[in-house]
Amino acid sequence: MNIYVGNVSFKMTDDELRDTFSSFGEVSSAKIIRDRETNRSRGFGFVEMPDDNDAKTAIEEMNGKDIGGRPLVVNEARPRKQF
Repeated sequence: MNIYVGNVSFKMTDDELRDTFSSFGEVSSAKIIRDRETNRSRGFGFVEMPDDNDAKTAIEEMNGKDIGGRPLVVNEARPRKQF
């Protein structure tokens, strides 16, 4: 399952995002989305977890949790719109 993680601290790295969710199960990928021109964090990222039950537990436990002074917004990622 692909998980959207919003309101992430601008200082959080991909590895920190992975570590945050790995306590709930296997994380196949974790990526902070960055601005193409400045390479600064855009304040959100995505975590991919192969086990849907682990992912649902992570969403329930992490949504609203304060990480780095910011309450995370965590939910199942919606498919990307094609233009």
